Amino acid sequence: MNKFPRRAFVTSDGVQLSYIRQGSGRPIVLIHGWSQCAEEFKHQIEPFSARYDVIAVDQRSHGESQKVSYGLRISRLSKDLYELLTELDLNNVAVLGHSMGCSVIWCYIDLFGPERLSKIILVDQMPLVTSDPHWTQQELEDSGANSTAQQVFDTVAALRSKEAEQVTRQVIDGHVTKQATSEMREWIVQCNLKMPRDFAGTLMYNHCHTEWRDLIPRINLPTLIIGGRASAIPWKSQEWVHRQIKGSQFEVFEESEGGQHFMFIENPEKFNRLVMEYLG
Repeated sequence: MNKFPRRAFVTSDGVQLSYIRQGSGRPIVLIHGWSQCAEEFKHQIEPFSARYDVIAVDQRSHGESQKVSYGLRISRLSKDLYELLTELDLNNVAVLGHSMGCSVIWCYIDLFGPERLSKIILVDQMPLVTSDPHWTQQELEDSGANSTAQQVFDTVAALRSKEAEQVTRQVIDGHVTKQATSEMREWIVQCNLKMPRDFAGTLMYNHCHTEWRDLIPRINLPTLIIGGRASAIPWKSQEWVHRQIKGSQFEVFEESEGGQHFMFIENPEKFNRLVMEYLG
């Protein structure tokens, strides 16, 4: 599985992070989602590296990176990203986040502003995962929140139990289209399972309760937003993000085009073309 050239660096709080680096040119940094790994961008790394300097990082406790029980929150993951860009002295960086990776980008902008960044690509993440029972129907639709607080608590508890692997499989099943092969599903599951399940629960809790609706309208970097019509992340929330970010571009994958949460795995041809056209 590890056919890509890997390197590592150590964060300011002593965690060794593994990252893939390939190609040359303008830098693009790929940030995976919750409990995923850099390898999941295997269909992007090769074609992108023909044109760009591609860096795909395993965030702390994910993939090949060191497994630690601390710093499993979005704010620390964004600090890790900041330290990686600083360590590699990267500037004018295009940064692509999938799922929770978008939250890491939002938090980075919240804490560090647009420093070192040139463009951002946001792939299928709503501004808040956990719904508020006091919201209007419109707020629910705009936020895309698809879980109640109770559902989040229950999933976190299940991830800390002996049902953890089964729950992981159910989560992945709910995030791919019917066309996804069993090999593809299993591969995504195996990437997920590289993160200890109790650590995944800790990070899920923080991710699901952190909201970005105040930050998103203040983004003034060129932005491409990609959603899926049949995604577990409601596509109307992606449209909301697009409306908030002035001058942003918005692309939706239809269900027949692999338009679920992992469209970059299900339909890499279209995904890669969109991203490379956007980056130029």
